[in-house]
Amino acid sequence: MHKSNETILEVDLSKLEDNFNYLKSKLNSGVEIIAVIKAFAYGHGDVMIANKLESFGVKKFWMADFEEGISLRKNGIKSEIIIANPGTKSFDVIIENNLEVVIHNLRLLKFYGSKKINTSIHVKFNTGMNRYGFDREEMEELITFLKDNPQLKVKSVCTHLSSADDLSKANITKKQISLFEEISNSFEEKLNLNVKKHLLNSNGLLHFPNKQFNYVRLGISLFGSLKNENLHQVSKLKSVISQNRNIKKGSTVGYSAEFIAPKNMNISVVPVGYADGFNRRLGSGVGSVFVNNVECPIIGKICMDSFIIDTSNAKCKEGDQVEIFGGNNSILKLAKKINTIPYEIYSTLNRRIKRVYIGN
Repeated sequence: MHKSNETILEVDLSKLEDNFNYLKSKLNSGVEIIAVIKAFAYGHGDVMIANKLESFGVKKFWMADFEEGISLRKNGIKSEIIIANPGTKSFDVIIENNLEVVIHNLRLLKFYGSKKINTSIHVKFNTGMNRYGFDREEMEELITFLKDNPQLKVKSVCTHLSSADDLSKANITKKQISLFEEISNSFEEKLNLNVKKHLLNSNGLLHFPNKQFNYVRLGISLFGSLKNENLHQVSKLKSVISQNRNIKKGSTVGYSAEFIAPKNMNISVVPVGYADGFNRRLGSGVGSVFVNNVECPIIGKICMDSFIIDTSNAKCKEGDQVEIFGGNNSILKLAKKINTIPYEIYSTLNRRIKRVYIGN
């Protein structure tokens, strides 16, 4: 364990590099990676991950908001930083920190245009996800405004695939790709501009590699949390047993006395709770952890700062290591137990959990 912190997220940077190299091997000549490291690099620590990816040759980062971008700038990241949802209140700091913005509706377009300041923009089109992006019917107004505001420098056009992870919905993805090709080609023609294009995310690259265009946006795949034997989970969440006790049959455990011991048992407290991002749905026997390579079910409700496990079969003592997810307990397996996705588990890990980096 880390010498100061009993609960750590251990991030193996050598596995990050292995994943990066595998994904890079899938790219056509000239295609670049935009690394998506929003949400604190999916919980892994954005500054360290950005620095490492820069050393691998990444030149573009995709962040959710301006504060994430500023944090990278203040910590020495020199690469292009694209802000996916810039809003209107952060204009000054975006310009001051040389950040680029995704423009996805007419309100943002007109706001940025009104500033009459050279700004690098990425235009997003809606091709069926119906979240962010210009609709095809807005093309003429978009083109006219861009022609009248040459200070808005279009760096790329993009869209977002809704279902690239689900091959049973491949027809939806193919329709989105086809519509994007149609819209982006029309955009280039009407604006008389040769513009870079991108729409593939991690699952898009793995499932639809023939539509790479100029860039691919890779996030979760860098951290190895997709169903692909060539990608390796880069992180392990570890803690310790902070207290052991033996209880008698019929004893109750935790809030609401929800768990009633069916027999004499050994139970242990782990100092990780929902305030750390450990989902309450994993309580009451749904989730489990590993102690001394023995799977130990979670009993009772998850508390704010701790949870309790049945260690009757683990032969453990206070201070022994607990693997919450890692080699024995993959993030995919953990997510499946509560009908969620690795993204949610990673991104909700509280920053009070120490990130420890190995393999660098």
